[in-house]
Amino acid sequence: MGYRAVFRCIAGCPGEFPLDEPLYRCPRCQNLFEVAHDLDALRTLTGDEWKRTFDGRVGRCTAEHPSAVWAKKEWVAPHLRGASIVSMDEGGTPLMRPEPLARAVGLDWLWLKQCGHSHTGSFKDLGMTVLVSVVRQMIDDGRPVRAIACASTGDTSASLAAYAAAAGVPAVVILPHGKISAAQLVQPIANGARVLALDTDFDGCMRIVQRLAVEAGVYLANSMNSLRLEGQKTVAIEITQQLGWEPPDVIVIPGGNLGNVSALGAGFDLMLSLGLVGRRPRIVVAQAEAANPLYLAYRRGWAFEPVQARTTLASAIQIGNPVSVEKAIRTLQRYDGVVEQASEQELADASAQADRSGLFTCPHTGVALAVLMKLVARGEIARNQRVVVVSTANGLKFPEFKQRYHAGRLEGSARYANPPVELPNDYDAVRRAIDRLEPGPDALRT
Repeated sequence: MGYRAVFRCIAGCPGEFPLDEPLYRCPRCQNLFEVAHDLDALRTLTGDEWKRTFDGRVGRCTAEHPSAVWAKKEWVAPHLRGASIVSMDEGGTPLMRPEPLARAVGLDWLWLKQCGHSHTGSFKDLGMTVLVSVVRQMIDDGRPVRAIACASTGDTSASLAAYAAAAGVPAVVILPHGKISAAQLVQPIANGARVLALDTDFDGCMRIVQRLAVEAGVYLANSMNSLRLEGQKTVAIEITQQLGWEPPDVIVIPGGNLGNVSALGAGFDLMLSLGLVGRRPRIVVAQAEAANPLYLAYRRGWAFEPVQARTTLASAIQIGNPVSVEKAIRTLQRYDGVVEQASEQELADASAQADRSGLFTCPHTGVALAVLMKLVARGEIARNQRVVVVSTANGLKFPEFKQRYHAGRLEGSARYANPPVELPNDYDAVRRAIDRLEPGPDALRT
Protein backbone atom coordinates (compact mmCIF):
# COMPACT_ATOMS: atom_id res chain seq x y z
CA MET A 1 0.00 0.00 0.00
CA GLY A 2 3.05 2.33 -0.07
CA TYR A 3 3.18 3.02 3.68
CA ARG A 4 6.14 5.17 4.61
CA ALA A 5 7.88 6.51 7.73
CA VAL A 6 10.81 8.93 8.17
CA PHE A 7 12.76 10.77 10.86
CA ARG A 8 11.76 14.39 11.47
CA CYS A 9 13.00 16.95 13.99
CA ILE A 10 10.73 17.37 17.03
CA ALA A 11 11.30 21.14 16.86
CA GLY A 12 9.90 21.33 13.32
CA CYS A 13 13.09 21.95 11.35
CA PRO A 14 12.62 21.29 7.62
CA GLY A 15 13.75 18.02 6.12
CA GLU A 16 13.19 14.34 6.60
CA PHE A 17 15.61 11.45 6.88
CA PRO A 18 15.33 7.70 6.18
CA LEU A 19 14.98 5.29 9.09
CA ASP A 20 17.95 3.24 7.93
CA GLU A 21 20.44 6.05 8.53
CA PRO A 22 22.39 6.13 11.86
CA LEU A 23 20.90 9.48 12.89
CA TYR A 24 19.67 10.48 16.34
CA ARG A 25 19.57 14.30 16.41
CA CYS A 26 18.56 17.01 13.98
CA PRO A 27 21.66 18.32 12.14
CA ARG A 28 20.27 21.89 12.29
CA CYS A 29 19.27 22.30 15.96
CA GLN A 30 20.47 19.09 17.70
CA ASN A 31 16.98 18.28 19.00
CA LEU A 32 15.92 14.65 18.94
CA PHE A 33 14.13 13.10 16.00
CA GLU A 34 10.71 11.52 16.01
CA VAL A 35 9.33 9.01 13.53
CA ALA A 36 6.65 10.51 11.27
CA HIS A 37 4.28 8.28 9.32
CA ASP A 38 2.49 9.02 6.06
CA LEU A 39 -0.99 9.54 7.51
CA ASP A 40 -2.62 9.98 4.11
CA ALA A 41 -1.48 6.49 3.12
CA LEU A 42 -2.60 5.02 6.44
CA ARG A 43 -6.01 6.67 6.04
CA THR A 44 -6.75 4.48 3.04
CA LEU A 45 -8.19 2.23 5.76
CA THR A 46 -10.80 3.55 8.17
CA GLY A 47 -10.36 3.32 11.92
CA ASP A 48 -12.75 0.36 12.06
CA GLU A 49 -10.84 -1.38 9.27
CA TRP A 50 -7.57 -0.96 11.18
CA LYS A 51 -9.23 -2.41 14.28
CA ARG A 52 -10.39 -5.45 12.32
CA THR A 53 -6.95 -5.81 10.74
CA PHE A 54 -5.17 -5.78 14.10
CA ASP A 55 -7.77 -7.99 15.79
CA GLY A 56 -7.38 -10.52 12.98
CA ARG A 57 -3.66 -10.84 13.69
CA VAL A 58 -3.95 -11.58 17.42
CA GLY A 59 -2.32 -14.91 18.25
CA ARG A 60 -1.07 -15.49 14.70
CA CYS A 61 2.58 -15.85 13.73
CA THR A 62 3.75 -15.13 10.19
CA ALA A 63 7.02 -13.94 8.65
CA GLU A 64 5.67 -10.39 8.33
CA HIS A 65 3.86 -10.39 11.69
CA PRO A 66 5.73 -12.69 14.10
CA SER A 67 4.69 -10.89 17.29
CA ALA A 68 2.21 -8.44 18.77
CA VAL A 69 4.58 -5.57 17.91
CA TRP A 70 4.90 -6.64 14.30
CA ALA A 71 1.14 -7.15 14.06
CA LYS A 72 1.21 -3.31 13.84
CA LYS A 73 4.05 -3.29 11.28
CA GLU A 74 2.44 -0.66 9.03
CA TRP A 75 2.42 1.72 12.03
CA VAL A 76 5.94 0.85 13.17
CA ALA A 77 8.53 0.28 10.44
CA PRO A 78 6.73 -0.31 7.12
CA HIS A 79 9.96 -0.31 5.10
CA LEU A 80 11.31 -3.47 6.75
CA ARG A 81 11.44 -6.68 4.75
CA GLY A 82 10.01 -9.71 6.53
CA ALA A 83 13.36 -11.51 6.36
CA SER A 84 14.98 -8.70 8.36
CA ILE A 85 12.69 -8.92 11.37
CA VAL A 86 14.33 -10.21 14.57
CA SER A 87 11.52 -11.18 16.91
CA MET A 88 11.11 -13.18 20.11
CA ASP A 89 7.32 -12.96 20.32
CA GLU A 90 7.44 -9.67 22.20
CA GLY A 91 4.29 -7.84 23.20
CA GLY A 92 0.96 -9.53 23.69
CA THR A 93 1.49 -9.25 27.46
CA PRO A 94 -1.36 -9.65 29.97
CA LEU A 95 -3.57 -6.81 31.12
CA MET A 96 -4.27 -8.09 34.62
CA ARG A 97 -7.03 -6.85 36.91
CA PRO A 98 -5.92 -7.28 40.56
CA GLU A 99 -9.28 -6.74 42.27
CA PRO A 100 -8.04 -7.04 45.89
CA LEU A 101 -5.49 -4.31 45.19
CA ALA A 102 -8.09 -2.13 43.46
CA ARG A 103 -10.35 -2.36 46.52
CA ALA A 104 -7.48 -1.49 48.84
CA VAL A 105 -6.45 1.51 46.72
CA GLY A 106 -10.04 2.71 46.37
CA LEU A 107 -10.71 2.11 42.67
CA ASP A 108 -13.49 0.28 40.86
CA TRP A 109 -11.34 -0.31 37.75
CA LEU A 110 -7.61 -1.01 37.92
CA TRP A 111 -5.43 -2.97 35.52
CA LEU A 112 -1.69 -3.70 35.40
CA LYS A 113 -0.13 -3.99 31.95
CA GLN A 114 2.48 -6.67 32.60
CA CYS A 115 5.23 -5.65 30.18
CA GLY A 116 7.69 -7.75 32.20
CA HIS A 117 6.06 -10.88 30.75
CA SER A 118 8.35 -10.57 27.74
CA HIS A 119 11.39 -12.46 26.52
CA THR A 120 14.03 -10.62 28.58
CA GLY A 121 11.60 -9.55 31.29
CA SER A 122 10.94 -5.89 30.51
CA PHE A 123 9.16 -3.49 28.15
CA LYS A 124 12.48 -2.81 26.42
CA ASP A 125 11.87 -5.79 24.13
CA LEU A 126 9.06 -3.85 22.42
CA GLY A 127 11.52 -1.30 21.09
CA MET A 128 14.59 -3.49 20.71
CA THR A 129 12.95 -5.79 18.18
CA VAL A 130 12.42 -2.75 15.93
CA LEU A 131 15.88 -1.27 16.38
CA VAL A 132 17.79 -4.53 15.88
CA SER A 133 15.64 -5.47 12.89
CA VAL A 134 16.45 -2.16 11.21
CA VAL A 135 20.17 -2.69 11.90
CA ARG A 136 19.99 -6.20 10.47
CA GLN A 137 18.47 -4.84 7.26
CA MET A 138 21.13 -2.09 7.15
CA ILE A 139 23.88 -4.75 7.39
CA ASP A 140 22.17 -6.90 4.74
CA ASP A 141 22.13 -3.84 2.48
CA GLY A 142 25.87 -3.32 2.93
CA ARG A 143 25.96 -0.65 5.66
CA PRO A 144 29.10 -0.84 7.87
CA VAL A 145 27.65 -1.50 11.36
CA ARG A 146 30.27 -3.18 13.57
CA ALA A 147 28.30 -3.19 16.82
CA ILE A 148 25.20 -1.90 18.59
CA ALA A 149 25.91 -0.11 21.87
CA CYS A 150 23.85 1.14 24.80
CA ALA A 151 24.18 2.65 28.24
CA SER A 152 21.92 0.89 30.69
CA THR A 153 20.71 0.49 34.23
CA GLY A 154 19.94 -3.14 33.45
CA ASP A 155 16.89 -3.78 31.28
CA THR A 156 18.09 -2.15 28.06
CA SER A 157 21.35 -4.11 28.21
CA ALA A 158 19.50 -7.40 28.66
CA SER A 159 17.20 -6.69 25.74
CA LEU A 160 19.93 -5.46 23.41
CA ALA A 161 22.17 -8.43 24.20
CA ALA A 162 19.42 -10.97 23.46
CA TYR A 163 18.19 -9.43 20.22
CA ALA A 164 21.68 -8.68 18.94
CA ALA A 165 22.69 -12.29 19.63
CA ALA A 166 19.66 -13.51 17.69
CA ALA A 167 20.61 -11.22 14.80
CA GLY A 168 24.29 -12.18 14.88
CA VAL A 169 25.40 -8.59 15.57
CA PRO A 170 27.98 -7.75 18.29
CA ALA A 171 26.56 -5.83 21.26
CA VAL A 172 28.36 -3.50 23.68
CA VAL A 173 26.63 -2.55 26.93
CA ILE A 174 27.95 0.08 29.34
CA LEU A 175 26.68 -0.23 32.91
CA PRO A 176 27.25 1.68 36.15
CA HIS A 177 29.36 -0.63 38.32
CA GLY A 178 27.52 -2.04 41.34
CA LYS A 179 24.24 -0.26 40.62
CA ILE A 180 22.14 -2.98 38.98
CA SER A 181 20.79 -6.28 40.29
CA ALA A 182 22.70 -9.52 39.80
CA ALA A 183 19.84 -10.89 37.70
CA GLN A 184 20.07 -7.90 35.36
CA LEU A 185 23.86 -8.11 35.10
CA VAL A 186 23.93 -11.79 34.19
CA GLN A 187 21.52 -11.42 31.25
CA PRO A 188 23.84 -9.52 28.85
CA ILE A 189 26.79 -11.61 30.04
CA ALA A 190 24.95 -14.82 29.22
CA ASN A 191 23.95 -13.55 25.77
CA GLY A 192 27.54 -12.78 24.83
CA ALA A 193 27.57 -8.97 24.91
CA ARG A 194 30.76 -7.07 25.70
CA VAL A 195 29.86 -5.74 29.16
CA LEU A 196 31.73 -2.67 30.40
CA ALA A 197 31.06 -1.72 34.04
CA LEU A 198 32.10 1.89 34.63
CA ASP A 199 32.75 3.62 37.92
CA THR A 200 29.96 6.17 37.38
CA ASP A 201 26.18 6.43 37.31
CA PHE A 202 23.82 5.98 34.37
CA ASP A 203 24.21 9.59 33.26
CA GLY A 204 27.99 9.08 33.06
CA CYS A 205 27.51 5.91 31.01
CA MET A 206 25.15 7.78 28.71
CA ARG A 207 27.74 10.49 28.03
CA ILE A 208 30.27 7.82 26.99
CA VAL A 209 27.92 5.92 24.70
CA GLN A 210 26.78 9.12 22.96
CA ARG A 211 30.40 9.84 22.08
CA LEU A 212 30.78 6.29 20.76
CA ALA A 213 27.69 6.69 18.59
CA VAL A 214 29.23 9.48 16.51
CA GLU A 215 31.99 7.12 15.40
CA ALA A 216 31.55 5.04 12.28
CA GLY A 217 30.26 1.53 12.80
CA VAL A 218 28.77 1.94 16.31
CA TYR A 219 24.96 2.14 16.34
CA LEU A 220 23.17 3.64 19.35
CA ALA A 221 20.44 1.60 21.03
CA ASN A 222 19.28 3.99 23.75
CA SER A 223 15.88 5.66 23.63
CA MET A 224 17.28 8.87 22.14
CA ASN A 225 17.16 6.70 19.02
CA SER A 226 13.53 7.17 17.98
CA LEU A 227 13.32 3.71 16.43
CA ARG A 228 13.10 2.25 19.94
CA LEU A 229 10.01 4.31 20.66
CA GLU A 230 8.25 2.99 17.57
CA GLY A 231 8.10 -0.45 19.15
CA GLN A 232 7.37 0.88 22.62
CA LYS A 233 4.40 2.91 21.40
CA THR A 234 2.58 -0.35 20.61
CA VAL A 235 1.89 -0.77 24.34
CA ALA A 236 -0.62 2.10 24.07
CA ILE A 237 -2.29 0.41 21.10
CA GLU A 238 -2.27 -2.97 22.83
CA ILE A 239 -3.82 -1.65 26.05
CA THR A 240 -6.59 0.04 24.07
CA GLN A 241 -7.17 -3.10 22.01
CA GLN A 242 -7.37 -5.22 25.17
CA LEU A 243 -9.97 -2.81 26.58
CA GLY A 244 -12.20 -3.24 23.51
CA TRP A 245 -10.71 -0.25 21.66
CA GLU A 246 -11.72 2.11 24.45
CA PRO A 247 -8.76 3.97 26.03
CA PRO A 248 -8.52 4.10 29.82
CA ASP A 249 -9.10 7.34 31.67
CA VAL A 250 -5.65 7.37 33.30
CA ILE A 251 -2.34 5.64 32.58
CA VAL A 252 0.39 5.64 35.24
CA ILE A 253 3.94 4.87 34.13
CA PRO A 254 7.30 5.00 35.96
CA GLY A 255 9.71 7.50 34.42
CA GLY A 256 13.51 7.40 34.19
CA ASN A 257 15.05 8.26 30.81
CA LEU A 258 11.47 9.17 29.76
CA GLY A 259 11.37 7.60 26.30
CA ASN A 260 8.39 5.47 27.32
CA VAL A 261 6.33 8.56 28.13
CA SER A 262 6.55 9.98 24.63
CA ALA A 263 6.10 6.49 23.19
CA LEU A 264 2.73 6.22 24.96
CA GLY A 265 1.73 9.57 23.53
CA ALA A 266 2.84 8.58 20.03
CA GLY A 267 0.66 5.48 20.16
CA PHE A 268 -2.43 7.39 21.24
CA ASP A 269 -1.71 10.22 18.79
CA LEU A 270 -1.70 7.77 15.91
CA MET A 271 -4.91 6.09 17.04
CA LEU A 272 -6.58 9.51 17.33
CA SER A 273 -5.34 10.63 13.91
CA LEU A 274 -6.60 7.47 12.22
CA GLY A 275 -9.98 7.36 13.98
CA LEU A 276 -9.53 4.32 16.21
CA VAL A 277 -10.24 6.31 19.39
CA GLY A 278 -11.97 9.58 20.11
CA ARG A 279 -10.20 10.86 23.21
CA ARG A 280 -6.91 10.95 25.08
CA PRO A 281 -6.25 9.37 28.45
CA ARG A 282 -4.47 11.32 31.17
CA ILE A 283 -0.82 10.30 31.53
CA VAL A 284 0.76 10.22 34.98
CA VAL A 285 4.54 9.86 35.28
CA ALA A 286 5.84 8.41 38.54
CA GLN A 287 9.39 9.19 39.64
CA ALA A 288 11.47 8.06 42.59
CA GLU A 289 12.09 10.92 45.01
CA ALA A 290 15.82 10.15 44.77
CA ALA A 291 15.82 10.72 40.99
CA ASN A 292 13.08 13.22 40.27
CA PRO A 293 14.12 15.84 37.68
CA LEU A 294 10.82 15.66 35.77
CA TYR A 295 8.80 16.01 38.99
CA LEU A 296 10.79 19.12 39.91
CA ALA A 297 10.28 20.52 36.41
CA TYR A 298 6.53 19.88 36.68
CA ARG A 299 6.41 21.79 39.95
CA ARG A 300 8.28 24.69 38.26
CA GLY A 301 5.92 24.96 35.29
CA TRP A 302 8.00 22.54 33.15
CA ALA A 303 11.29 24.42 33.63
CA PHE A 304 13.71 21.48 33.48
CA GLU A 305 17.09 21.25 35.14
CA PRO A 306 19.10 18.00 35.52
CA VAL A 307 19.82 16.69 39.00
CA GLN A 308 22.38 14.35 40.51
CA ALA A 309 20.37 11.17 40.97
CA ARG A 310 20.71 9.54 44.37
CA THR A 311 20.60 5.83 45.13
CA THR A 312 17.13 4.33 44.87
CA LEU A 313 15.66 0.84 45.06
CA ALA A 314 14.13 1.63 41.66
CA SER A 315 17.57 1.40 40.03
CA ALA A 316 16.36 1.38 36.42
CA ILE A 317 14.99 4.91 36.82
CA GLN A 318 17.93 6.30 38.80
CA ILE A 319 18.55 8.94 36.14
CA GLY A 320 19.15 12.63 36.78
CA ASN A 321 19.47 13.91 33.20
CA PRO A 322 16.97 12.01 31.03
CA VAL A 323 17.70 12.09 27.31
CA SER A 324 14.04 12.18 26.25
CA VAL A 325 12.87 14.90 28.63
CA GLU A 326 11.80 17.35 25.89
CA LYS A 327 9.70 14.71 24.17
CA ALA A 328 8.19 13.70 27.50
CA ILE A 329 7.22 17.25 28.44
CA ARG A 330 5.62 17.83 25.02
CA THR A 331 3.61 14.64 25.50
CA LEU A 332 2.48 15.50 29.02
CA GLN A 333 1.37 18.95 27.93
CA ARG A 334 -0.92 17.32 25.33
CA TYR A 335 -2.18 14.64 27.71
CA ASP A 336 -3.14 16.72 30.76
CA GLY A 337 -0.07 15.19 32.37
CA VAL A 338 0.75 14.83 36.04
CA VAL A 339 4.12 14.02 37.60
CA GLU A 340 4.38 12.78 41.18
CA GLN A 341 7.15 11.20 43.23
CA ALA A 342 7.46 8.35 45.72
CA SER A 343 9.88 7.90 48.60
CA GLU A 344 11.85 4.71 49.14
CA GLN A 345 9.48 3.73 51.95
CA GLU A 346 6.42 4.38 49.79
CA LEU A 347 7.65 2.45 46.76
CA ALA A 348 8.74 -0.56 48.84
CA ASP A 349 5.44 -0.74 50.72
CA ALA A 350 3.38 -0.26 47.55
CA SER A 351 5.25 -3.06 45.80
CA ALA A 352 4.75 -5.39 48.78
CA GLN A 353 1.08 -4.45 49.08
CA ALA A 354 0.53 -5.24 45.39
CA ASP A 355 2.23 -8.61 45.83
CA ARG A 356 -0.41 -9.47 48.43
CA SER A 357 -2.96 -9.50 45.59
CA GLY A 358 -1.01 -12.18 43.68
CA LEU A 359 1.36 -9.95 41.72
CA PHE A 360 5.16 -9.95 41.93
CA THR A 361 6.12 -6.38 41.18
CA CYS A 362 9.45 -4.76 40.40
CA PRO A 363 10.46 -1.68 42.43
CA HIS A 364 9.73 0.62 39.47
CA THR A 365 6.16 -0.61 39.37
CA GLY A 366 6.18 0.04 43.11
CA VAL A 367 6.94 3.69 42.32
CA ALA A 368 3.97 3.85 39.93
CA LEU A 369 1.63 2.19 42.44
CA ALA A 370 2.74 4.46 45.28
CA VAL A 371 2.04 7.50 43.11
CA LEU A 372 -1.35 6.07 42.13
CA MET A 373 -2.25 5.65 45.82
CA LYS A 374 -1.29 9.27 46.52
CA LEU A 375 -3.40 10.63 43.66
CA VAL A 376 -6.43 8.54 44.62
CA ALA A 377 -6.11 9.62 48.28
CA ARG A 378 -5.98 13.28 47.18
CA GLY A 379 -9.01 12.88 44.92
CA GLU A 380 -7.04 13.60 41.73
CA ILE A 381 -8.06 10.20 40.40
CA ALA A 382 -11.73 9.37 41.00
CA ARG A 383 -12.93 6.00 42.23
CA ASN A 384 -14.90 5.29 39.04
CA GLN A 385 -12.10 6.14 36.60
CA ARG A 386 -10.55 3.32 34.58
CA VAL A 387 -6.84 3.23 35.44
CA VAL A 388 -3.98 1.26 33.88
CA VAL A 389 -0.58 1.03 35.58
CA VAL A 390 2.26 0.05 33.24
CA SER A 391 4.41 -2.54 35.01
CA THR A 392 7.72 -2.18 33.21
CA ALA A 393 9.73 -5.20 34.37
CA ASN A 394 9.42 -8.65 35.88
CA GLY A 395 9.76 -8.78 39.65
CA LEU A 396 11.95 -11.88 39.29
CA LYS A 397 14.75 -9.54 38.21
CA PHE A 398 14.82 -8.07 41.71
CA PRO A 399 14.87 -10.94 44.23
CA GLU A 400 17.27 -9.11 46.55
CA PHE A 401 14.78 -6.23 46.85
CA LYS A 402 12.04 -8.64 47.91
CA GLN A 403 14.26 -10.61 50.27
CA ARG A 404 15.58 -7.52 52.03
CA TYR A 405 12.10 -6.05 52.43
CA HIS A 406 10.58 -9.13 54.04
CA ALA A 407 13.66 -9.73 56.20
CA GLY A 408 13.46 -6.16 57.52
CA ARG A 409 16.84 -5.22 56.04
CA LEU A 410 15.71 -2.11 54.15
CA GLU A 411 15.98 1.31 55.75
CA GLY A 412 12.73 2.30 57.45
CA SER A 413 9.77 0.13 58.39
CA ALA A 414 8.30 -2.64 56.28
CA ARG A 415 4.53 -2.45 56.70
CA TYR A 416 3.78 -5.59 54.70
CA ALA A 417 6.79 -7.69 55.67
CA ASN A 418 6.02 -11.39 55.76
CA PRO A 419 9.09 -13.23 57.08
CA PRO A 420 8.99 -17.02 57.42
CA VAL A 421 7.92 -18.30 60.84
CA GLU A 422 10.51 -20.62 62.35
CA LEU A 423 8.98 -23.43 64.42
CA PRO A 424 10.06 -26.65 66.07
CA ASN A 425 9.16 -29.94 64.44
CA ASP A 426 5.87 -30.06 66.35
CA TYR A 427 2.32 -30.46 65.01
CA ASP A 428 0.66 -28.33 67.71
CA ALA A 429 3.01 -25.43 66.99
CA VAL A 430 2.14 -25.67 63.28
CA ARG A 431 -1.56 -25.82 64.08
CA ARG A 432 -1.39 -22.71 66.29
CA ALA A 433 0.48 -20.81 63.55
CA ILE A 434 -2.21 -21.71 61.00
CA ASP A 435 -5.00 -20.68 63.39
CA ARG A 436 -3.50 -17.19 63.58
CA LEU A 437 -3.80 -16.62 59.80
CA GLU A 438 -5.77 -13.53 58.74
CA PRO A 439 -8.19 -13.55 55.77
CA GLY A 440 -6.48 -12.61 52.52
CA PRO A 441 -8.30 -9.36 51.68
CA ASP A 442 -7.68 -7.94 55.16
CA ALA A 443 -3.93 -8.52 54.78
CA LEU A 444 -3.87 -5.80 52.10
CA ARG A 445 -5.11 -3.21 54.59
CA THR A 446 -3.04 -4.03 57.67
